[in-house]
Amino acid sequence: MLTLKAVVEALLFSSQRPLTSKEILQVVRLGVEYVSEAEQEIFKGITEATIQTTLVELSQEYEQLERAFQLSEQVSGWQLVTKPQHQTWVRQLFPDLRPTRLSPPALETLAIVAYRQPVTKADIEAIRGVAVDGVIQRLLDVGMLKIAGRAEIPGRPLLYETTQHFMEHFGIKNLDELPNASELRYIPLPNGTTAPINETEPAQLFSENNQAKETDPEPPAEAPTPPENVTSETTTEVAVEPGAPIEEPKNEE
Repeated sequence: MLTLKAVVEALLFSSQRPLTSKEILQVVRLGVEYVSEAEQEIFKGITEATIQTTLVELSQEYEQLERAFQLSEQVSGWQLVTKPQHQTWVRQLFPDLRPTRLSPPALETLAIVAYRQPVTKADIEAIRGVAVDGVIQRLLDVGMLKIAGRAEIPGRPLLYETTQHFMEHFGIKNLDELPNASELRYIPLPNGTTAPINETEPAQLFSENNQAKETDPEPPAEAPTPPENVTSETTTEVAVEPGAPIEEPKNEE
């Protein structure tokens, strides 16, 4: 029996790339012209929300049936993919395809860009404490980073940001799904090229603490008062400025 769910499943199975609900809706409407009038009634009044609901239902069905594949929503749409626990056997079919492997320095650099983008090379080096020319070039080559323009500061340095391939590689739909890392989000960067800080409580507290330090300087420490039983001669000796000549006591014999 022809159903919307079956048509959507066939499109996902046939596509070699992720499909959005809008793209699926357009294909369904184009295909309605070539079916009978009775079948056209099945697809009458279909909207993008209807397609989205159908996709969610399909994803839940696959999970309940414990199939070897799943329907995954990615940044660029929905796609049928095999489950991670079967990757050992799937790789035997594609021995020439090797996954992108990133070194620890590359992962550190990528994390800084992901949380502070767009960001300059100088800002990255200020956080890591080492030169990152080679690492950035490697990330550009594998498609994890891209040039986003130039900063409006003297010298006009290049700005870097993550790509769509970065989100697909790590399985996230948007940057809001990144784990929270206050150390990277709120550390002040040099040259005034920091990314805008989100209006969150940690940012407000950070700002308030800085204002308190600027507007409320610590009062100077008061000089200690001499004890009451100290004689005037002792007090005079204490008050002598450093470097002043000290008179030796005269012998009155």
